[in-house]
Amino acid sequence: MIAPANRHDSPFLRPTLEKLGRFEHHFGAGLPEEITVHLDAGYDSQVSRDLLAELGCRGVISTKGFPLQAGARWVVERTNSWHSRGFRKLAICTERRARVIDAFIALANAAIIIRRIIREAWVTHRWDTRPTRRP
Repeated sequence: MIAPANRHDSPFLRPTLEKLGRFEHHFGAGLPEEITVHLDAGYDSQVSRDLLAELGCRGVISTKGFPLQAGARWVVERTNSWHSRGFRKLAICTERRARVIDAFIALANAAIIIRRIIREAWVTHRWDTRPTRRP
């Protein structure tokens, strides 16, 4: 879901969790029987708890002042950090059309993945034209 940064995330909880069902059909493996959703203190309300119960998810909601995963960054936060650090266009995006924003995000993800593959190949493989310094 794409939304401005000044909007609260909680209205997007239902559409986000309902989109998880599409993975079950495309990949064949399906989702685990019990899904645990880790949420920050902004979701600490009865409405969020009722929604998680309705969708059959277990919720772990942090309380204000106590981080949910002390010492470890969430995968989404790490990926957002990669987006804003290496792709200035995503950090100051003024585009109004969601398809264009999705295209920018997909292009940034492709670049992140290619960089990762090149780094892995540099460590695990040798070839004649290999650079002398690690990428």
